[in-house]
Amino acid sequence: MIWRHIVSNFLTLLIVILIAIAAAVAWAKHQYFGPGPSAVAQCVRIAPGASLATVSDQLAEQGVVSNGYIFRAGTDYLGKAHGLKYGSHLVPPNATMEQVVDVLSTGGPSTCGTELVLRVGVRENSVILRDIDPETGQMAEQAKYNPATEPAPERIAAAEKAPESRLRITMAEGVTSWQVVDALKKAPFLTGNIAKVPAEGSLAPDTYDVQQGSDRGVLLAEMEKRQSDFLTQAWEKRVANLPYKNPQEALIMASIIEKETGIPDERRMVASVFVNRMERGMRLETDPTVIYGITKGESVLDRGLRGSELRRRTPYNTYQIPGLPPTPIANPGKASIEAALNPESSEYVFFVADGSGGHAFARSLEEHNQNVANWRKIERERGQALSPVQGD
Repeated sequence: MIWRHIVSNFLTLLIVILIAIAAAVAWAKHQYFGPGPSAVAQCVRIAPGASLATVSDQLAEQGVVSNGYIFRAGTDYLGKAHGLKYGSHLVPPNATMEQVVDVLSTGGPSTCGTELVLRVGVRENSVILRDIDPETGQMAEQAKYNPATEPAPERIAAAEKAPESRLRITMAEGVTSWQVVDALKKAPFLTGNIAKVPAEGSLAPDTYDVQQGSDRGVLLAEMEKRQSDFLTQAWEKRVANLPYKNPQEALIMASIIEKETGIPDERRMVASVFVNRMERGMRLETDPTVIYGITKGESVLDRGLRGSELRRRTPYNTYQIPGLPPTPIANPGKASIEAALNPESSEYVFFVADGSGGHAFARSLEEHNQNVANWRKIERERGQALSPVQGD
């Protein structure tokens, strides 16, 4: 009787323990997969080399998760303990622990927090301050200024010096190497001298993360490496029978395409026009090359080309010289490089602006002249000076 009583009590206790364990597991599962406690978006900053335990405690202290231990155990159980990335990450409101792990495991080194972006543009440069908007909980532009014409607003000046600020350089497609160097020289958070302007076309339009005191020369080297690597990859995937002797000639063509159109869907068609003209022994007759011969990429020509400039024979005047100019006329982006190496298949040999921001393409001079007449009418209606066009 005694042993039966003992066994009975043991089984009862075991059942209670199992029920308690099941209840605990169900509760923990609800905590891990259920909505989180934070009603607002939060910026979570993970230090390089931070352990899962450290991150778990931090999340609990910020109120992003309800229980650091459950977050740690669940993350470890799912095999994501080693996938957390350092940097600043924007966690949405009421994110589950599972969602928090995904946010901290994906994306770049920063998606929130104070961010300063130096944008190197074709016509002007700007410094943009981005941070979390308290009303929307999303990253948004907070302040902006043109460093060439304005002093830095107090908020931006402070952010430039703050060690926690994320600093980025964004280089637009179509800027010249001189323009990039000029912008980097004026960036107060960079250091180091620039010995010479890199070769035209050799810098990759892209976004670059930098640190306080980053060396300008090292940054330019990274820009050159990215452009070289992408050009090599694109050259290997080029279509057959293109009229380029080497990747450098393809880069020159890409720079012309970049300056001729800002419409993504037009790049390959513009490329086809120039490829067709080269294959037929026609001159390229493109204004951006003539302009580069005048400015050397050190300024923007805020006027139309003169007849004397179109008649003057220079290495960059493609109205006067056959084939390609001797160098690129800007730094082309990936899309223009790909267009140069994979042009549309067409019979077009002319194009002219159509008044909508795009171009009208033509197979014959007669068809082109009609497109030109339409464009001339638009220019007169707008009160614009008549611009030179191919075949006009």
